[in-house]
Amino acid sequence: MNSTATLEQLKQLHLHGMAGAYQGIMSLPFNQHPEAHELLALLAEAETQHRSLERTKLYLKLSKLRFNARLDQVTCGSERNLEKRQLAALTDCSFIDRAENILITGATGCGKSYIACAIGNQACLMGHKAHYFNLNRFVERITLSRLEGTFVKMLNQLDKFHLLIIDDFGLAPLDQSTRLALLQLLEDRYAKRSTIIASQLPVSKWHEYLADPTLADAIMDRITTNSQRIELKGPSLRNKKSKETL
Repeated sequence: MNSTATLEQLKQLHLHGMAGAYQGIMSLPFNQHPEAHELLALLAEAETQHRSLERTKLYLKLSKLRFNARLDQVTCGSERNLEKRQLAALTDCSFIDRAENILITGATGCGKSYIACAIGNQACLMGHKAHYFNLNRFVERITLSRLEGTFVKMLNQLDKFHLLIIDDFGLAPLDQSTRLALLQLLEDRYAKRSTIIASQLPVSKWHEYLADPTLADAIMDRITTNSQRIELKGPSLRNKKSKETL
């Protein structure tokens, strides 16, 4: 079998990483071709890298992150109440393996959403499925699923994501139906999946925001148990960027 036929078979088998590497090797002079065992190792490595890259692309697409953010772009410092070691501890995404939640709070414009998306991006790079909602979209999704009779299906779909990000928590009031849906979602994820919640309200105000004391107790128990907190401080970064452009 000639190399052209072999290359075509690799493509038919959807071994595209292997096909690309094989084509590259075959373009070299014959005396530079690797030995059989080395060739096999090179092809296997190329296919592994290709599949990892394609998986990451898919996870990033499905995540619907608000920002194309990276952890190495996040500014740390005492003025933000964010230390490098705190951020570095999140880079391996082991908090997802431990099913820990992350609660990010701070004033408007201080970078809560950006950091949440940066963590989500890192999760995708590390092979975890992540998904982003702002609160309004989350409420819309719940309302629509109830009208269509697909609420349970929606919960099952969200349960497949290792990391769920709920942004702008506390900006709009929640009705009883949404509070019950939030409790069910958090109950399903408790001790199994991780959730990031970003809010302008400090965590101490969340119980009051949730309004219904009984549901608030249950929701807060599932949110705060086994959680990390990032309490950002400092002026709005939006104002800073605006001034820099003047």
